[in-house]
Formats: sequence, C-alpha cells, structure tokens
Amino acid sequence: MKSLALEGCVALVTGGGGEIGGAIARRFAMEGASVLVADISLAKAQLVAGDIERACGRAVARAMDVAVPEDCAESVEAAVAAFGKLTTLVNVAAAVTPNGNVEELSLEDWTKALTVNLTASFLTAKHAMPHMRANGGGSIINIASQLGQIGVMRRPAYSTTKAALIQLTKCLAVDYARDGIRANSLSPGSINTERSTSSWGSREEAQRMRGPAHLLGRLGEADEMAAGAVFLASDESSFMTGADLLLDGGYLAFKGEMALASVRS
Repeated sequence: MKSLALEGCVALVTGGGGEIGGAIARRFAMEGASVLVADISLAKAQLVAGDIERACGRAVARAMDVAVPEDCAESVEAAVAAFGKLTTLVNVAAAVTPNGNVEELSLEDWTKALTVNLTASFLTAKHAMPHMRANGGGSIINIASQLGQIGVMRRPAYSTTKAALIQLTKCLAVDYARDGIRANSLSPGSINTERSTSSWGSREEAQRMRGPAHLLGRLGEADEMAAGAVFLASDESSFMTGADLLLDGGYLAFKGEMALASVRS
C-alpha cells in the first residue's frame, strides 16, 4: 500500500477557513497530516475542521487574528498541545487591500497589509522554529502571489508585501537549513475563489474576463494550490528550499510576451 505523503506531519494552517487555506488543510489531512485550522473566523475554521473529521482525519479549529502577535505565538503552541509537535507551517492568511496608488492609499491600509501579509509570517515562523528544530526539521510554506514578481498598477501594498514575503522565505531557508528546516513560497495566479472574483460580479464573469490572460485560458482552482502545498510539505520536495513555486497558469510568461509584442509594434 502506498504511504500517505504527509503521514506523521502536524501542520498549522493560518487562514485555514478560506477557500485556499481550507483546500490546503483538507488535502493535508487526506495525506495523513494532523491539522490545526486557524482563521480569524472561528466558524469558518470549524467548518473546515469538521469536514476533515467527517473524512476520518485529525483537525482542531482555532480562532486566530494574525495581526495580533499573541495569537501567532499561541496558535503555534496550540498545535503542539493538540498533536504533540509541529512539523509544518503554512501561512495563507492575507489582507484585502483597496486599490490605489501611494497618494490614494491610507497609512492604515498600508500598515494592515504589512502586518497581515508579512509580519504575521515572521511571527509564526519565529515561534515555530524551536519546535521544528526539536523535531529534527520541518517545512515552512508561505503563500505569496504572482503579483509579488511584477509591478502592478494601483496595487502597491499587496504586491510589495508579497514580494517581501518571497524574500523573507529565502532568508528563512538560508538561516535554518542547518536545522533541517526547509522554507519555500508558493505563488498562486488568479484563483477561482470568492475573494478574487468578487470584483467581477460572478465567478463566471471573472473566468470570461480574466481567463484569457493566462496561457492555459482559465483561472486556477484552490485544489490545485493545495496540491502544490502538499508537494512543498512532503519529502517529494526534499531537495527544494528557498524557492518560489509559481502556479499561475502561465500568466507571467504570457504577460512578458505581450509586453514584448507591444514594444515591437
């Protein structure tokens, strides 16, 4: 019988009540991991944990506001208390930031993006490291974005924090490789979730308008991001650290070609 990819792992998934975080938590549990599902909405976290338990997996739900430093520390400790150790950290929680250039964005919006998208990952990693070191190693996965690799009109807060998150991941990889701790980021493209498609009025309209911007002609699915996270958490990626896994349907490659075509014309 084929062994499960994450058997024996214990994972903390922040933003675990959302569509991407929930897909990751469920897929981790299917692959044998015990999961602490943490979300600012306890009700959403409980729904995901309930799905996992009904499928005979192991999960605990916890309310967690990643903007509160104490929540970051206590959620790490809660995972250890619930399952005896912590081997895997997945930082999914992200702030919704309004569009606008630097003149239009408020300092409050800028600070919120930095706190939720970047500082929270710093804090959860800070508190997770001693437990991972005690286990002889572990894996940290930070959910970044394709928009962390390009300049994006009217998205300075979101894009900057995601770029910084990719860089933080590389620094974690360098500092903790000797402890057997791997750190990688995963950068989704446009994903078919309620959050990313809400501005288009419906998922169908988002697909119609945004799908053609990708080489594969469609938006990505949360389950596809979960598959990438399982790869990064498992021994299948044992020789991979300090890297960014880009799952964007060819968006960045396509954008580059379009830019070249416009210059030629």
